[in-house]
Amino acid sequence: MSGMIKGKVFVLGENIDTDQMIPAEHLVYSLEDPEEKKFYGKFALSGVPATESGLPQGQIPFTAEGKFESDYKIIVASNNFGCGSSREHAPAALQIAGVQAVIATSYARIFYRNSVDGGFLIPYESKVDLSKEVSTNDKLEINEETSEVKNLTTGKTYQLNPLGSVSEIVKAGGIFKYARENGMMQ
Repeated sequence: MSGMIKGKVFVLGENIDTDQMIPAEHLVYSLEDPEEKKFYGKFALSGVPATESGLPQGQIPFTAEGKFESDYKIIVASNNFGCGSSREHAPAALQIAGVQAVIATSYARIFYRNSVDGGFLIPYESKVDLSKEVSTNDKLEINEETSEVKNLTTGKTYQLNPLGSVSEIVKAGGIFKYARENGMMQ
């Protein structure tokens, strides 16, 4: 599991639901067609009210106008991230937008499972509500081996909960690919 995830952070509040991650009107695109699939990245988090972004008047969109991928590689949120419907498109949209990890104090169970089982992104948990500790546009570095996140902007370091085999499942591309690679199924 050794590795680093490094990038700009986008900070959200609590109860960010799957309809905010990818609104229903954008579920018309095929995940199998590369030209259509990129629209999930364009519209990722487009349902989040501007006041939830932690920025004055919500001035910075998650994905810039005219782009299909976000500049933000890490999302930091508070409690109950991924609540709402069980749509698998939510973690897929974040991954397509370029997100590699989410750090939250808690997750809706179905979002957490979809993120890991589908191999979309790594859902880290933190005992400290980092949405109160970091700001959008800070640069973070997550050390996967030590489960630490360092805010490269402020120099502060925080401990994340250990992942167990979650990281390996995501990196394998999902639960079924992981099981095949590890001789658990044929």
